[in-house]
Amino acid sequence: MKRHPKHRVTAVAVVLNEDNKILLINGPKRGWEMPAGHVEEGEPLSSAVIRETKEETGIDIEIIRFCGIFQDVKGSICSTLFMAKPIGGELRTSSESIDLGYFDIEDAKRMVTWRSFEEQIEYCIHHKDPFVFEFNQ
Repeated sequence: MKRHPKHRVTAVAVVLNEDNKILLINGPKRGWEMPAGHVEEGEPLSSAVIRETKEETGIDIEIIRFCGIFQDVKGSICSTLFMAKPIGGELRTSSESIDLGYFDIEDAKRMVTWRSFEEQIEYCIHHKDPFVFEFNQ
């Protein structure tokens, strides 16, 4: 019997405020990154990114557009990326964020822990059409 592949799907928010600063969290496992998390079974991607951002940061967001997909082929992870803006809530840490804030984009790209996070920021900000970026980590 053929075995079905196991993939993880995540939803990532690139949240830019009115000052064009990006929202980052400092998570206990991966360091500085954008708000993100696993999409639950039966959950729409757009709902997952809104939920994860609220859980991790206290911020309510409005999705501006779907940016694209980063696929870690070796790790079987598909990260869906969304551009968003804050529409409410208050910044607060959670069990998934030991620190957080809005940062200048260039500073944020230096702060993020993993190179793929820096690339995700770049792609979302500079590509207006949806993209698929595949890599082996």
